[in-house]
Amino acid sequence: MKRKIRYAVVGLGHIAQAAVLPAFKQAKVNSELTALISGDATKLRVLGKQYKVENLFDYSEYEKCMASGLVDAVYIATPNTMHRQFAEIAAKHGVHVLTEKPMAPRQQDCLSMIQAARLNKIKLMVAYRLHFDPANLAVIETINKGQIGDARIFNSTFTMQVADLNNIRLQKKMAGGPLYDIGIYCINAARYIFQDEPVEVSATRATSNDPRFKEVEEMIAVTMRFTKARLATFAISFGAADSSMYEVLGTAGQIRLQNSYEMNQTMTLTTKTDSRERKKVFKKHDQFAPELQYFSDCILKNKEPEPSGEEGLLDIKIIEAIYRSLRTGQITKIDYYHKTTRPTQKLRMQKPAHGMPRIVNANGPQG
Repeated sequence: MKRKIRYAVVGLGHIAQAAVLPAFKQAKVNSELTALISGDATKLRVLGKQYKVENLFDYSEYEKCMASGLVDAVYIATPNTMHRQFAEIAAKHGVHVLTEKPMAPRQQDCLSMIQAARLNKIKLMVAYRLHFDPANLAVIETINKGQIGDARIFNSTFTMQVADLNNIRLQKKMAGGPLYDIGIYCINAARYIFQDEPVEVSATRATSNDPRFKEVEEMIAVTMRFTKARLATFAISFGAADSSMYEVLGTAGQIRLQNSYEMNQTMTLTTKTDSRERKKVFKKHDQFAPELQYFSDCILKNKEPEPSGEEGLLDIKIIEAIYRSLRTGQITKIDYYHKTTRPTQKLRMQKPAHGMPRIVNANGPQG
């Protein structure tokens, strides 16, 4: 029988329960849910029974789990500020790391995680689920084939109403705010669509008197300049109606992807040129099982993951530059980095959608 990679999932918040835990059923070809780790005893008891997982650990027992030999890999779904801590402990014990994005709040955290992975010879991957998504990969392929000419402008909005006042997205000390949580999707999409890195950014922000936004910005607008005369702009907000889309304008046409960043909605891809307009609908699907299956394959075949620690670091480098622009009111230069790996159709993987499981002691951003 083909060996399966045994996973511990650390952090049993909404994203873990709604998406990560159910994904193991569709990644069972090479991935197995073996342990759960949380500070909530009720979550451990109920979810352990629901997913037939016997190895249940409190956060205080995390290192014990990593040293036990029970698991080969860990999926880190904790708040952003805890990613580095859990990743480095896992690496120390030879356990491979798949961590949610953002990789960490600061560049130095990301660099430390990358160094720990190298020293301990483990695989490190950041959970960029859209690198495996058929709709987003179709956009990349269309542009690479020159169907809209040379891509020049990327424009995006990603907005939602964060209704839960206790949600960590509204807490500064937990690296909350729209830039880390949803802006990172726009940044990453612009990078994989242009197949390049920005060389400067400028940003502005606005916040109402809404009590939700005492600690974090309500909305931010960003412009990124890339090489070869290309611009990317995006607006993000935790206080506006739901929107998740981007469009790419080329010299001979344009592409628009509706619901581009969503994990459980149908996506609609529209391509326009002078001669015709084409639409393609991508039904909702499981975006987390492909991540698990791909990462397990990288471990089993000793391959470096494409959405690597380097990928996570580059997004944080840009986020730090955006925050400098917000503080100074000036355009911020970014040292250019030549990255050689990008998501391609080789990563394309589609799994059927699953129903929403019962959520235990956790709220999503909209309550």
